[in-house]
Amino acid sequence: MSAKDELFFSPKNAYDRMSEAELAECYAYAEAYKKYLTAAKTERLAVNEAIKLAEAKGFKPFEFGKTYAPGDKVYDNNRGKALTLAVIGRKPMSESMNIAGAHVDAPRIDLKQMPLYEDSQMAFFKTHYYGGIRKYQWVTIPLELHGTVVKSDGSVIDVSIGAEPGEPQLIISDLLPHLAADQGKRTLNEAFAGESLNILIGSIPDKEEEGADRVKLAIMKLLNEKYGMIEEDFLSAELEAVPAYPARDIGLDRSLIGGYGHDDRVCAYAELAAIMDIENPEKTAVCLLVDKEEVGSQGVSGMMSTQFDHFVEALCKSEGITINDCYANSVCLSADVCNAYDPNYPEVSEKRNNCQLNYGIGIIKFTGSRGKSGSNDASAEMVGRVRKLMNDNNVAWQMGELGKVDQGGGGTIASIMGNRNIDTIDAGVPVLNMHAPMEVISKADAYMTYRGFKAFYNACI
Repeated sequence: MSAKDELFFSPKNAYDRMSEAELAECYAYAEAYKKYLTAAKTERLAVNEAIKLAEAKGFKPFEFGKTYAPGDKVYDNNRGKALTLAVIGRKPMSESMNIAGAHVDAPRIDLKQMPLYEDSQMAFFKTHYYGGIRKYQWVTIPLELHGTVVKSDGSVIDVSIGAEPGEPQLIISDLLPHLAADQGKRTLNEAFAGESLNILIGSIPDKEEEGADRVKLAIMKLLNEKYGMIEEDFLSAELEAVPAYPARDIGLDRSLIGGYGHDDRVCAYAELAAIMDIENPEKTAVCLLVDKEEVGSQGVSGMMSTQFDHFVEALCKSEGITINDCYANSVCLSADVCNAYDPNYPEVSEKRNNCQLNYGIGIIKFTGSRGKSGSNDASAEMVGRVRKLMNDNNVAWQMGELGKVDQGGGGTIASIMGNRNIDTIDAGVPVLNMHAPMEVISKADAYMTYRGFKAFYNACI
């Protein structure tokens, strides 16, 4: 071994380091993930799919007040929008938990509470975008509509339009180049106003009526026929417009996956697959799939909710220990994506300290912005523990940060977990086109992230 090999840190491309058997496992994992991502277009659908997969692996609904034994597999469904899964460990809760936490919400276009209107004999939905989007990316692409409607009698309807073959899809229109001279003079952030992201949904007038709003009436009749809806039902509905295409391979070599919602369902699926693969861990393993991260993690289904504390407290109470003692000894991997270095836009990243595609799970010591504002900023000890874990388990890993100093930044649930007195660090998959309707990740990175979480769940770090 040369002095450079011994002394320098030189991460290796994951495709170069995988055996043929590992490569086959990587591709199989990617196929399962693509299936999940295509089905999990909203936070509710992501939770539903996770429960189906978990139940098939023996997970059962958590019963508060019940005492559980090592190896028991449980889940707690938080209002259909967030999910906690756990495999009870052999060590007592006083010796802590290994927690991996990801979010299953993603940037999207939500309908307003009174969305349906007609203009120039065309029907539209008014919208309010959710999370950090670049608005120009969402016009002229096919959209699906998913969500939940609660009717005046309390009954609940699940809405899904555009996902199945042959179903109609929706779209937000844009100007043709011939008429876009003035629009083209504006900045990207100014060219498309949030109030102009109106979804085109129909144009045939109702033949049985006269006067105004005949197209709106025809659309309302269709919704009433299919879902039993009246216009007032929109007031108690959560309806989300999302890109209408499945996850699929990208690149002639099929090394990448393109799809909507990699941020952060690629990490959510990795920790879900990992916890489903473990049987009898030393420490209680916990998988968190939470909502609302893209808008600050507030609310009953976000990471700031005390629902997670309630769940952990119930486990601690059965052993006669305090939740604070459990948290003080626990470790969390905040399973969130990071940006992948893009050579088309080198000016926004500092290459020596940015994650790259195909180099494995990205370990992010700090996020935040400017002077690490709002960041968890993991300790050297925590970085060392995770570094050793990845090396000991032959997991391809790399260190990264979210863009150049004074250029980038962002947030995750890491600081929220840190505020619970839980040692926490961000770890996840590098992504190209983050927050776009079509994001891109590496199959190798997704697979190595799964392996990293599986090693974490089985370890005592």
